[in-house]
Amino acid sequence: MVSVLRLQGVIAAQGRGAALNDAGLAGLIEKAFVKGKPVAVALEINSPGGSPAQSSLIAARIRRLAEAKGVRVYAFVEDVAASGGYYIASAADEIWVDRHSIVGSIGVISAGFGFDQFISRHGIERRVHTAGKSKSLLDPFRPEKPEDVVRLKKLQEQIHAGFIDHVKARRVAKLATDTDLFNGDIWVGEGALATGLIDGVGHLVPKMKEIFGDKVVLRPYRRRRPFWSRLGARLAGDAIAEIEDRAGFARFGL
Repeated sequence: MVSVLRLQGVIAAQGRGAALNDAGLAGLIEKAFVKGKPVAVALEINSPGGSPAQSSLIAARIRRLAEAKGVRVYAFVEDVAASGGYYIASAADEIWVDRHSIVGSIGVISAGFGFDQFISRHGIERRVHTAGKSKSLLDPFRPEKPEDVVRLKKLQEQIHAGFIDHVKARRVAKLATDTDLFNGDIWVGEGALATGLIDGVGHLVPKMKEIFGDKVVLRPYRRRRPFWSRLGARLAGDAIAEIEDRAGFARFGL
């Protein structure tokens, strides 16, 4: 028996909507590795990324259970496994994609808006009082400070370095040495094979049958949507989460 764990959506700490996070997935991941003593766990991944910390926590949980139970993990990418989505995919022993799948985007991004001129034009005064000179770092209602940007870049570089270490540790000798794989670039389908970021083009059912035989049983594990959400009655928070989810996929033209 092979457990099939579906991981779809943006990765975020908030538990609302379809967001993927460690707390929300912990029980499901545990069941996938334990229930029925599976010979392998297959990850169905469709995620444009999101929170670096949550990506790391989910990937670490998968690896801990894989090693504790002696279970091999296979990742199968659908539309996209980018940024945090690829972070999780690389927790698998093998990564397989569709010919049109997007993978990579190994980098760190921070985006927002500046409202300082807007509030100034409307006669609004911003009042901020802190103990600690960095407490109001990158306040969107105040003019951007060069020193804040420098500080942000240092934080991003630390996270980026951790991401790179994880991918190198998981993919070991598979990674190409003549290509910059960590500049945030993306690859499609077979184009990712030469980089070593994936193991090939292949789909879940035929690949599992190829490895474990035609009679292999696939047991799916996926999160159940809240009752009201299943009826189509979305709360405001779920609606916002849906917009964020769509925006995440839209970055890759999906």
